[in-house]
Amino acid sequence: MRAMVLERPCTPLVLRDLPEPRPAAGQVRIAIDACGVCRTDLHVVDGELADPKLPLVIGHQIAGTIVELGDGASASGLAIGDRVGVPWLGWTDGTCAYCTSGRENLCPRAKFTGYTLDGGYAEQCVADARYVFRLPPGYTFVEAAPLLCAALIGYRSLRLAGDAHRLGLYGFGAAAHLVAQLARHLGREIYAFTRPGDARGQAFARELGAVWAGGSGDKPPVALDAAIIFAPVGALVPLALAAVAPGGTVVCGGIHMSDIPSFPYRLLWEERVVRSVANLTRRDGDELLALAPAADLRPTARVYALADANAALDDLRAGRFEGAAVIAIR
Repeated sequence: MRAMVLERPCTPLVLRDLPEPRPAAGQVRIAIDACGVCRTDLHVVDGELADPKLPLVIGHQIAGTIVELGDGASASGLAIGDRVGVPWLGWTDGTCAYCTSGRENLCPRAKFTGYTLDGGYAEQCVADARYVFRLPPGYTFVEAAPLLCAALIGYRSLRLAGDAHRLGLYGFGAAAHLVAQLARHLGREIYAFTRPGDARGQAFARELGAVWAGGSGDKPPVALDAAIIFAPVGALVPLALAAVAPGGTVVCGGIHMSDIPSFPYRLLWEERVVRSVANLTRRDGDELLALAPAADLRPTARVYALADANAALDDLRAGRFEGAAVIAIR
């Protein structure tokens, strides 16, 4: 099979012919039709996440069709021909204190698709059947791929933001453009923050229902009930704290962020909260994929060929498109 391979951090991916993967017990083999491009992929490629599996096939927003079942995989209820998705969380031990208390996203032995397990910038992959989701009907593979992380982590971030009516979104990329749709479906008001001077991104946010859009350093017209930071920029934390009302929550939605600068205690005072989001649970996936059709959640996607994966990563790094980037394999 063809795959784009990371041979070492801080180098471009290389197109290679690899042996067709074979499913072990409890795994399924998937013919990949599309794989979303995530900022976490950039963090892996750029060496900002330590100790990746090398060589590595990155990508953790996989959409495709099951073509083979390993021994025992049918116990999951999956079958050959099922349209499925594979997310970031690829395996947990199932026995630790986190797994047995509904917090499998914090499992210390967890393995992650496209980081410690080979992922989806390839024509095929294998995945633990327990961590594979059936895709909702009515979505093409290209449309479904961004649901597997951008929407899923966005959904978890939205839940942890509480019942905020006035919601700020810092960094209006793949996750935020889907969270904005979910939040509108739930009756929330969206305030979008982009890179300073990004008029195109601000117009895109307003097209998706934001009641206000401005630069990351701008003050919104009202105090926010909560804010979610998707951009990996630690300096946004004090800005978001200054924008939320007393009792408000600031959620950091990324797996990696630059250092948070010191800030005066008055920004945190009055029971403001700063919290992070780590990974996902299968419950998050089940809930999000059930909600997506009801909310008519529709990604805006820039499509790339497999051989053009480096260009997709470069365009994401430079902010050259709105919405999500997706690699179409077939």
